[in-house]
Amino acid sequence: MRWSATRGTERGITLLDTVVGTALMLVVFLGIGAAFKLSIDVVLNNKAQAGAIALADERMEYIRSLAYASIGTVGGIPSGTIPQSESVSLNGLTYTRRTLIEYVDDPKDGLGAADQNHITSDYKAAKVDISWTAKGGTRHITIVTRIDPPNGMETACTPPCGTLTVSVVNAASAPLSGASVSIVNSSVSPAVNLSTFTDTTGTANLIGAPTGSGYAIVVTNSGYSTAQTYTATAQNTNPNPGNLTVSNGQTTTGTFAIDVLGTKTVNTWQQISPATWTDPFSDATEISTSTNISVAAGTAKLISSATRGEVQSIVIQPTALAQWASLTWSSTQPSKTTVRYYLYDGGGVNLIPNSQLPGNSGGFAASPINLANISTTTYPSLRIDAVLMASTTGNTPTIDQWSVGYTYGPVPLPSLAFSMRGAKTIGSGPSGSVYKYSQSFNSGATASLTIPNLEWDSYLITVSGTSTGYDISSACNPQPEALTPGQSATTNLYFAAHTVNSFLVDVRAASTGALIPNASVNLTKTGYNTTIPTDSCGQAFFSGLTSSSAYSISVSAAGHTTYSASGVTVAGTSRLSVSLN
Repeated sequence: MRWSATRGTERGITLLDTVVGTALMLVVFLGIGAAFKLSIDVVLNNKAQAGAIALADERMEYIRSLAYASIGTVGGIPSGTIPQSESVSLNGLTYTRRTLIEYVDDPKDGLGAADQNHITSDYKAAKVDISWTAKGGTRHITIVTRIDPPNGMETACTPPCGTLTVSVVNAASAPLSGASVSIVNSSVSPAVNLSTFTDTTGTANLIGAPTGSGYAIVVTNSGYSTAQTYTATAQNTNPNPGNLTVSNGQTTTGTFAIDVLGTKTVNTWQQISPATWTDPFSDATEISTSTNISVAAGTAKLISSATRGEVQSIVIQPTALAQWASLTWSSTQPSKTTVRYYLYDGGGVNLIPNSQLPGNSGGFAASPINLANISTTTYPSLRIDAVLMASTTGNTPTIDQWSVGYTYGPVPLPSLAFSMRGAKTIGSGPSGSVYKYSQSFNSGATASLTIPNLEWDSYLITVSGTSTGYDISSACNPQPEALTPGQSATTNLYFAAHTVNSFLVDVRAASTGALIPNASVNLTKTGYNTTIPTDSCGQAFFSGLTSSSAYSISVSAAGHTTYSASGVTVAGTSRLSVSLN
């Protein structure tokens, strides 16, 4: 008997098939789900919109049902019983319904003073706005209608009234549309308390405003500064601008400027200051290596049995190094002895090259040595090295001390209290001008403070030296400093220890206004003569002065004509700005 078998060609479902099939089904069902969700959103939005239209129509029909003289809003111009804003619920949704009623001057019989019958309240316009919150954000439905007086007969507003026009411009004096205008006056009858918006010409025109004084106006916009009128107070007895007055049959106009708010970040630093690393050789703790050298009792000397010795300092690595300044020493060199000084990098192996320190390869014999050209980036640390030589034993040169001068900083100065005041005023009082912006701040633990929501202005930062112990020694840019609309500015302030009398000088090029670094500022008086170069901010700071009007100043810079003046007064924290031609 013979048996045969045939291998089948069928196969099972693989993992790849399962993954692909699942992915396809997921795409299909996600699409169906998204479409279903979208359809629900459309239905809900349509339902919400229908409700908004119904509420707007309801309000408009109510307005049409009123007598012409009664059509107005509570606190509005014209006045009436209709709420300016109210919350209304319908079909489970909450809407905000805003109603605006205003008089309109019809151009058919002339506008304003040119009106043929001198009645500018020709008809009333009603605007109803319904807003609600949906997934796409806030939505609006707005309807507007014109309401003519009975029989088309124009009627002057009652009681005696005039026109209040509020014009809003930006910092460049260009009209600003859509600005929010608040008008409040509780002293007139009926009282006024309304909010409106400027039109495309940047104007809100309120015809029919009851006559009287005390119209308080506040103008703003989202992300913009605020401008307003002010009421007289004990501190601000002469407000400017004061509240407005509407006279019968007259137009009162107030113009207000607002613009995009900016920010200012204030950083407080200790000024770049001089310091010195010194080894008086009282012991060997500041010595890293030495050969044939003894260090004790204030000297480093060649031992009597040797004719050559060498000594090297520990690494000199200042914190917040700004600039290397000088190498100095004092030594005793009997006849037929020499001492040569060298500067090495922080590792103590490589000499600073002559390109950075000319003459270093041959050593220096005369103190001091200028180190200002050594790069602090390439050489953030140094070592001093000296070779002592004598022609015979027992003839011993000594080094009594050596030093490296440098400047360090700026380093953050935390928790410094300061005041900031804008130049704009809102009136005057017993204490003088009343400034629109005047605030006190503290730089905090990080020595940096960002001040938001500042309008365009010129801001002056001041510090009380007696309470903080510091004076401003430099400011990039010098104070006061202008802030333009929407600008994010950074002000770096540098401080020195407070003295009763100090003098801060900034030097600029007359042609461009640019600050000039490295200008030479010489301040003199009988018994005083000091020259200080301007820093990177173009400023020189003199502290510890006496109060006097007898100082003379001379300022010079390469490529500029020297400035000189006498009879300069220094009293307290004094300042001078110099422009060089």
